[in-house]
Amino acid sequence: MKRVGMFVWNTFTNDARVLRECTALSEAGYHVDLYCLNDGSLPKLERHSAGFQILRIDRTPPLESVLRRIRKRNPLTLMAGAGVLLLFPWLIPVLVLLYLLQKSRFVRYALYNSFGIIRMTRAARKHTYDIMHANDLNTLPQAIFSARGAKIVYDSHEVQTDRTGYGKGQGLFERYLLRFVDRTMVENDTRADYHASLYGERPAVLHNYPFYHEEVPQPRFVHQEIGIKEDEPILLYQGGIQEGRGLERLIEAMPFVRRGTLLFVGDGKIKPRLQELAAQSPERERIHFIDKVPLDQLPSYTAAATVGFQVLQNICFNHYSASSNKLFEYMAALVPVVAADLPEIRRVVETEGVGLLVDVESPEAIAVAVNQIVEEDGLRQAMKERTKQARRKYNWDKEKHHLLDVYREITK
Repeated sequence: MKRVGMFVWNTFTNDARVLRECTALSEAGYHVDLYCLNDGSLPKLERHSAGFQILRIDRTPPLESVLRRIRKRNPLTLMAGAGVLLLFPWLIPVLVLLYLLQKSRFVRYALYNSFGIIRMTRAARKHTYDIMHANDLNTLPQAIFSARGAKIVYDSHEVQTDRTGYGKGQGLFERYLLRFVDRTMVENDTRADYHASLYGERPAVLHNYPFYHEEVPQPRFVHQEIGIKEDEPILLYQGGIQEGRGLERLIEAMPFVRRGTLLFVGDGKIKPRLQELAAQSPERERIHFIDKVPLDQLPSYTAAATVGFQVLQNICFNHYSASSNKLFEYMAALVPVVAADLPEIRRVVETEGVGLLVDVESPEAIAVAVNQIVEEDGLRQAMKERTKQARRKYNWDKEKHHLLDVYREITK
C-alpha cells in the first residue's frame, strides 16, 4: 500500500477540495495521513469516516504557552517560574525581550508560522511516505523537508504570483521550490496556461467539482432560522467573507432588488465591516448573516436559496482565473446563479445556461439580474432544469481520475 503524507495550512474543518482528495486516495487504496493545524479546540488525532487519518499540529510558541499559564495565575506555575528565575537570573532580560517582541503582530505571526512549519515537518518525518502532497505554497516547504526521497505533488489552489495581500516574494519563493516538485496541479485550464507561461511546464488540471449525490440536497428551514416568511426568496452568498469578492456590492444592490432577502453564510476578515455596512443600509431588515457551517450541512443551506452569488471582483489574476467551489455547489443544489463575467466562470454559466453574468462593480446590474431570475418564473425554472444536467457533468465522480492519474504517473 502506497503511503501519502498530505499537508494543508488550516484546521481542516471546511476545506472541500482537500476532503475530496483524501477521500479519493483512500478509496483507491492509498494510506493517507493529513497534517493540518490545531486551534486548540479540535482532537490532535482523528480517523475520518472516509478512511484517512488527520493529525493536527499546534503552532503555539513555547513562551506563549508559559504566558497563558501565568495569566491564569496558577500558584504552582508562578512558584516554579519564580524558582527558575532565582536560579538563572540572566533569563529575566531574555524573557522580557521575547515578551516585548511578541507584542508585535508581525513577530507573533512569524513565530506562530515558524513553529507550525517546524512541528508539522518534524511530525511527518517520523513516518516514511511514498508521496508528499502539499496543498498550496505555505505547506510546500514541509513536504520538501520531510520527503526523504518521496515524490512531491504541489497542489496550488491559488495563483501565488498575483493575488490579494501577496507580493513578488511569493512568486520568487514558488519558482525556487518548484525545482523539488515532481508534479504540480492547478484548478483549471486558465491557471494551467498561466503557470506554463511563467515556469515553462504545464501542470495537471484538477477542477473544484463537488461530490456527486443522486439525490438533490433537501432545503433547510432557513426561513425560520433567520425569521422571514416562507415564500420570501433567499439570495445567497456562501463562502469566505473576504476582500475582493464583491460582497459590498451585494449590500449596495439591495435597495434596487424588489423582492428577496440577502443571506451571507460564512466567516472572514471583513465580516464585521460588512455587518456594519448592512446595518447602515436602508434595506437592513432584508440582510442577514449566519456563521460558517460544517461542510456536511452546507448543501442544505444552499438548496434553500432562490439565487446564488459568485461575484468575484477582477482585482488580481487569482480572481480573474478562478473557477470557485461555490459555483458548482450552487448547481449541485439546483440554484441559478448571478455571476461575475470572468473566463472560467463565464465558460460554465454560458455553456450550461444556469445563470446570468453581470458587471460586479455595478449594484444596479446585480439587482437587474436578481429581479429577472426571481420574477420570471419561466426563466428561473429553465435554469433549474439545466442545473440538473450540469450537476451530472461537473462533479467529483467525473473528475477524481485526474488526481489518481497524477499519482500513478509519478509512482511508475
